Amino acid sequence: MGRIMAIDYGQKRVGLAVTDELQMIANALTTIHSKDIFVFLSEYLKNENVDCVVIGEPRKMNNERSESVKFIDPFVKKLKKEFPEMQIERFDERFTSKMASQAILESGLKKKDRQNKALIDSISATIILQSYLHSKSGGL
Repeated sequence: MGRIMAIDYGQKRVGLAVTDELQMIANALTTIHSKDIFVFLSEYLKNENVDCVVIGEPRKMNNERSESVKFIDPFVKKLKKEFPEMQIERFDERFTSKMASQAILESGLKKKDRQNKALIDSISATIILQSYLHSKSGGL
């Protein structure tokens, strides 16, 4: 069994998280600049066994897709083209940035560290991945 990777794609930064090989625990991996994502993924996927990539799907409160999809959809299209054998799933990412900011606030980090947007992005990816795992296990 391979890992599951989550991507919180943004125009400037991409937060990444992965599971362990048993697909039980989500861990923050890193945050990288958006322009470097395909180089990073090529290298990572060459060295690690990844079964599925989960991409955050921004939605509005009424469950419609948000305006952010206009730059996420081209990313997903290119991802499918670059890695045609990879299973790719979209997953609702509503509130993940807010939840990540709250988790950082509650962690006791200093104000300067709490304002680190890269940290927020990687934690958001972790929350997306943990939520995805939770949904696949039937909420157990």
